[in-house]
Amino acid sequence: MKKAFGNSTSVVVAVILMGAPAFAQVDEIVVTSQRVEQNLQAVPIAVTALSGDQLLDATVVNLEDLNQIVPSLNFRKGTTNANSAVFLRGVGTISFSIAAEPSVSTVVDGVVLSRSGQAFADLYDIERVEVLRGPQGTLFGKNASAGVVSIVTKGGTDELEGEINLGLWEESEYRAKGSVAGPLTDTLSARLTGFYGYFDGHITNIFNGGDERVNGYERWGSRFVLDFDPSDAASVRLAVDFARSDDDCCAEITGVSRGPVLDAELGFPTARGEDQRVVNHNLVTTTEDTTWGASLQGDFTMFSDHTLTMIGAYRNWENVEVREGDFLPRAIVGTAQLHDRGIVETDQYSFEARLASPQDQTVSYVLGGFVWRSDNTQFFLRDDITCATSTLPVAPSGATPCDVTDTVNTIFPTANSFSDVEMTNYAFFGNATWNLTDAFRMIGGVRWTRDDVEFTHERAPGVNLATGLPATGPGVSGNPAGGLTSATPPGNGTNISAGETDNSNFSGRVIAQYDFTDGVMGYASYSRGYKGPAFNVFFNHTAPTNSVPIGAETSNSYEAGFKSRMFDDRLQLNVAGFYAVYDGFQANNFVLLNGTIITNLTNAGKVSTAGFEVDGVFTPTDWWTVTGGVAYTDAEVKAFNPNPLTNAPSALNETRLPLAPRWSSSIVSEWTAPFFMGTQAHLRGAWSYQGDQFSDLGNGGPIEQHSLVDLSLGFSDADDNYRLTFHVNNLLDDSYVTLNTSNGQRLHIPRDASRYVGVTLRANFN
Repeated sequence: MKKAFGNSTSVVVAVILMGAPAFAQVDEIVVTSQRVEQNLQAVPIAVTALSGDQLLDATVVNLEDLNQIVPSLNFRKGTTNANSAVFLRGVGTISFSIAAEPSVSTVVDGVVLSRSGQAFADLYDIERVEVLRGPQGTLFGKNASAGVVSIVTKGGTDELEGEINLGLWEESEYRAKGSVAGPLTDTLSARLTGFYGYFDGHITNIFNGGDERVNGYERWGSRFVLDFDPSDAASVRLAVDFARSDDDCCAEITGVSRGPVLDAELGFPTARGEDQRVVNHNLVTTTEDTTWGASLQGDFTMFSDHTLTMIGAYRNWENVEVREGDFLPRAIVGTAQLHDRGIVETDQYSFEARLASPQDQTVSYVLGGFVWRSDNTQFFLRDDITCATSTLPVAPSGATPCDVTDTVNTIFPTANSFSDVEMTNYAFFGNATWNLTDAFRMIGGVRWTRDDVEFTHERAPGVNLATGLPATGPGVSGNPAGGLTSATPPGNGTNISAGETDNSNFSGRVIAQYDFTDGVMGYASYSRGYKGPAFNVFFNHTAPTNSVPIGAETSNSYEAGFKSRMFDDRLQLNVAGFYAVYDGFQANNFVLLNGTIITNLTNAGKVSTAGFEVDGVFTPTDWWTVTGGVAYTDAEVKAFNPNPLTNAPSALNETRLPLAPRWSSSIVSEWTAPFFMGTQAHLRGAWSYQGDQFSDLGNGGPIEQHSLVDLSLGFSDADDNYRLTFHVNNLLDDSYVTLNTSNGQRLHIPRDASRYVGVTLRANFN
């Protein structure tokens, strides 16, 4: 339910006002958003940078938690990580195709991740996270037409140190992380980190009278880093990581009535909307993710003052999903059962080389080349049970169950598919800064990109599992993947569809930057964004419609802003205004197949996003810091193309883009002071707000506004080596949803949509 906006604000304001004047300065932050180390305030890009300590204090576990502190960042949480997506400034890619790429790139230690789902693993051993808003394709290239989330992890250390973090939360949630780092020799240092997390779940499944907790997780993993520094002119880093997650997530909630019979079958109140916390599913939706990878980075001094950086990496990701698709305890006459199982596996290889000149010259530059390949496979199985009549008696609910032993009146439509996709990208890029005066500089960059995409998709027409005869059901097609020869336009009549496409592109940017004073910098920029071509490769893919290549997505983005430090560096205030138009926007059109909604990825047309962002840090005292931000985003459809299967657009012009609230904001107040006998007290209050938004194109699936208030109180020793902290998340118990499908029949409700408490312990050893 919605809570009063003012109530949330008043709690945080009360926390903020707990201060007294004893002036301090805002810490300087070093980022690599232009592929070289720079002070955040000198970078002419809208960037939010968060340190690892900030993430720990905010109990940020994964990227999904970041939208509570980065207002422009949003997420679409699917039933599995493979179906989840990242959004910046209202722009992201929603697709179930394994031959399509995200609009927001996720980069870990300079390595671009192939798919959005890889980015939803737990965050650990983090040095900092940089969120770069707007097209970043010039320097980051792959999948960066709407922005970049760059994750920088920790490495070895010159002195022995260790850290332990433990957490205990309501509903049997446990988290543990430990790391140790230090020198091995005079030139070798290392870091080893391990983590484990477990959560029972916050949703109850009452199938067969049970009370099983679902939407929980069990996750573990480790990371090893070896740093070799033989001289001041060379350094090499080897990083290897492994992570595994077994989630019984995400069961979709029935939030509205499905009619008296289905309501009685479910056996619980169905009109509770976002307050619903119960399901009745005979199949528990689960997702298993296994990811591992290795990277080797070398930095070498060249020509006495240039730096050559080379990064080679391999990553493997496997996602196994089991999905409840009918959200009922059984099949009944007139309402079928639909269950899905799927496996996605991605092998990714990449290599990048960059040469950077000294940054203190009149003209400085970065030149580089990039090679990237991704091999993707998907196996998918759909099983239905459907009956028009049944010999079983009418149940107390008023429904007649399908008799699964009656293979005459009950049919079992099923089909499976196998997809194989290969994607190759290589590029050359350059970026230069020309300091025309001490205060005025021009920055220009260009990137040439080549993309090659090819696929093979195999799926036979649906059959009855009991008899082997042709059969169709919800989401089970009677057509082969190659399409029917009798169709218009005709397919090839086989079970195989295949295709390939390629594209070359020049993208780039131009920035004018001016230092008004030592503490105030202004800039204006134009960027040309690019995302490569795709195919709509998914379970119900049918040629020739789905085998037509989906063209590249391009964008023209304009941004102006200023960055400032004022009042003796006690206040840092950054403002950016932006306007971007995306042509050939890759998005889903929705159609019905035997009563079930399926999607068709297309070049849906032209969309735009415009607005402004304000980020600030205020440090009035040595022991009190306030950080916050606000974003206004007007992201809408400009001209939408008709769906190729229905000849009608899925979204009307001037409707809003999904997952794009007009207003979003956050504020965090952190207060530290001496407490008792050399100890310190740490009080943190955080408030975040997201305005009304929609789940899908065409203003589909409305999501109401919500605000969250989190409070924590910790106690530490004078050096903050040991800290015990008590947390209350969602203090005001403001329930909300992250996804609304089929007008409330399917809702995603996150864990923090209810109040819960916990305690954490952090210990540092050095």
